[in-house]
Amino acid sequence: MHNIINLIRNENMKLSHSISTRIMIGILVISTVAFGFLFRFVGNEAPKSDWKADITIQNQTIKKDLANPKASKEGKDKLEKDLQTNEYRLKHDIQPIQDKSVLGFVEGASGLIFLISLFAIVMGGGIVANEFSGGTIKLLLIRPSKRWKILISKYISVLGYTLFMLLILLVVSFLVGGTLFSFKGADSPFLANVSGKITEVNMIAHILVVYGLKCISLVMMVTLAFMISTVFSNSSMAIGIGVFLLTTAPLVTQQLCGKFNWAKYILFANTNLDQYITKQPLVEGMTMNFSITVLIAYFIIFNVIAYAVFIKRDIVA
Repeated sequence: MHNIINLIRNENMKLSHSISTRIMIGILVISTVAFGFLFRFVGNEAPKSDWKADITIQNQTIKKDLANPKASKEGKDKLEKDLQTNEYRLKHDIQPIQDKSVLGFVEGASGLIFLISLFAIVMGGGIVANEFSGGTIKLLLIRPSKRWKILISKYISVLGYTLFMLLILLVVSFLVGGTLFSFKGADSPFLANVSGKITEVNMIAHILVVYGLKCISLVMMVTLAFMISTVFSNSSMAIGIGVFLLTTAPLVTQQLCGKFNWAKYILFANTNLDQYITKQPLVEGMTMNFSITVLIAYFIIFNVIAYAVFIKRDIVA
């Protein structure tokens, strides 16, 4: 165990002293600040104080849409949830969380996790392949450490740095949001409507859940890029394939899920666990337990392939 800790420490030192890693963290911080100013000074004006009148008008529109016989069952289910939530707000005097508020901005900033995914692919796609291309893999393998320990130390390091960037996004977005919109309203509850049952959830806890669920996608993208990097020993290929899948696979998967039931077994149909909380599942009958099972299966497969290839690979002297 002590040997693995030393290997992880060594890999973390490499990442922390890497110029590319510092640039990625800098881009993340600058993007968050820029997004905050864009949020603050561009777009709609601050919402009116008479939010109850706005919700009443919205409810009237929802009822008209529900009366439309051409509306789909999925659409009606969503409208009924919205109506139920709005009526709960009016009854219990709970104002909706505004976009231009500290918590609204933090939740909106979760969209920048896509940027972290790109950075994770770059790190995961290069951490093994660059050792082969640079010839430094020989220096690692002549050490007494076993190959599987070297591999797992690299995986843990890149995964740790990915989650560290997610933490940076969460902290910086909270500070930027509080500075631009004030820290008031942090105690406002989030209304979760699950199967027609409304529950008041602490907004900060809700945001942590949102970011936590996004971690699932990050972990899978890191694991995929890490596996490709290990198998092909080519960082460009690993990064290219990873970025291609990140940008195109979700859209393609969504189209397939609308037509074929077997599409629910595709990796990208299960990475967004948020679909079971705020949306409808991509394929009817999918559950969170099903998606977790599928993700675990992919996770094991990716790591087994990376392990098998790395252990058996011959290193040319």
